[in-house]
Amino acid sequence: MLRTYCKTWLRLLAIGMICGFSQAAPWTIPMAGNGFVTASASGSRDAIERGTTRWRDASTVFSLYFYVDRACEISLRGRMQAPAGESTLAVRAAGNHWTFQVKGATAQDVEIGKLSLAQPGYVRIDLQGMAKSGESYPQVSDLLVHSATDGLQLTYVKNNEGNMFYWGRRGPSVHMGYEMPRGKNISYSYSEITVKPGDDPPGSYYMANGFGEGYFGIQVKSATERWILFSVWSPFHTNDPQSIPDADRVTLLAKGEGVRGGEFGGEGSGGQSFKVYPWKSGTTYRFLNSAHPDGKGNTVYAAWFGEVGKDGWELIARFARPKTDKHLTGFHSFLENFYDRDGFRERRSLHGNQWVCDTEGQWHELTRARFTCDATGGGGHRLDFAGGAEGSGFFMRNGGFFNDHVKANQWFERQSTPEKNPVIDFAKLP
Repeated sequence: MLRTYCKTWLRLLAIGMICGFSQAAPWTIPMAGNGFVTASASGSRDAIERGTTRWRDASTVFSLYFYVDRACEISLRGRMQAPAGESTLAVRAAGNHWTFQVKGATAQDVEIGKLSLAQPGYVRIDLQGMAKSGESYPQVSDLLVHSATDGLQLTYVKNNEGNMFYWGRRGPSVHMGYEMPRGKNISYSYSEITVKPGDDPPGSYYMANGFGEGYFGIQVKSATERWILFSVWSPFHTNDPQSIPDADRVTLLAKGEGVRGGEFGGEGSGGQSFKVYPWKSGTTYRFLNSAHPDGKGNTVYAAWFGEVGKDGWELIARFARPKTDKHLTGFHSFLENFYDRDGFRERRSLHGNQWVCDTEGQWHELTRARFTCDATGGGGHRLDFAGGAEGSGFFMRNGGFFNDHVKANQWFERQSTPEKNPVIDFAKLP
C-alpha cells in the first residue's frame, strides 16, 4: 500500500512540474558582488560599501546584473531600508519602468515588478533616486528574483567565499597560451597588440608576452594615464614583497629612459618596472622579451617595446631572477580588469604575429593557441568572456556582461603571416 501511494505521489509531482505548478525558491542576488555604479555626477562619493549602497546623489545609477539561461517570466523584489525619511526610487529593466516608495529603518523586501524575457542572456536592473525627504536614498543590499519557469538557472556571484565579491566584480580574466615548438630552447618571444578605440576603459591590462616567471604588456591606469609594465616574480612565493629573503630577490640590472623600477605584491611578489607612456588605441605595438641563463644560477629576463611601422626598440628593463636556470617557457597573453568598480565595462584586444627565436637563432611562427579563463569564469560566477582566432590574430574579450561568450579550454588557429617574420639585430638592442 505504501509503495502504491509513493508511486502515485511521485507521478502527481512530476505532472505538476511539467505543467509548471511548481514555484522556484527565490534567488537572492547580492549587490556586493553583482552591482556597480554605472553613472554618477562628477565628485560623487556614492558607492557600494559593506554590501549595500551608499547613496545621496539623484544622478547616480546603481546597476545589478544576472544571467538567465532561458526565456522566462520573473518577478523582482528589492531588499532595502531607509534609515532616515522616505524615498521614491525608479527601476528600469528590459524596457520596463517602475517607481515605488521606500520608508522604514528596518530591512524589508519591496516589490518592484515582473519581467517577461524572450531569450537567455544577461539582465541589467537599474536603480535611480527620484526624491527623498532625508539626506540619503535607501540602502539596497539584494535583489530577490522569483520565477515559476521550469528548470530556470541564474548565473551571478552568489557569496563572498574566496573574496569572490571582489573577483566577481572585476570580471573574468582570459588567456591565450601559444603552442611552442618542441625540442627547442627559446631565447626570445615576440608579439603584437592592437586595441581598438572604445575597447580600452580604465583598469584594463593587455598582457602581450607572458612567460613562466613574469609578464609584459600595457595598461590603462586611469582616464589620463597609461603604462607599459614588465614584471618578474620572485622564486619565493608570497604576496608581501617585504618578506622575500635577500637570496630570493629579483634584481633590477638596467632600465630604459623614464622607466621606474621597484617591487610588487598582492598576486605573488617580485621585481616590477613601468613607464608612463601615452600609448593609443588603434595603433599596433610590438613586444620583445628575452630569457638567458647567466651560468651562475640566475636567469636574466629583459623586455623591449616599440610601435609597428617605426624603427628602433626601447628598453623597459632587465632583471636577474635568482635560483633560476632556464630559457623562456610558457609563452602566453592575457586580458584582465584590475579595478573592481569597472567590471561592468567591456574590453577587447587583438593579439597577432606571435614568434619565438631559439638559441640557434631560428625564428618559429606560432599560429595555435589554447583559450582559457580564470576561476571567475571557470567557476560559473560570470559568463562574459570570449576568445578565439580572428584572421591573422587571436582576440580576447571580457567584461560588459555580453551574451555571446565562448567556451574555455578550446584550441584556435590563426592565419599564418610568414611575411611578418621579425628581423631583429639582437646585438643592437638597447
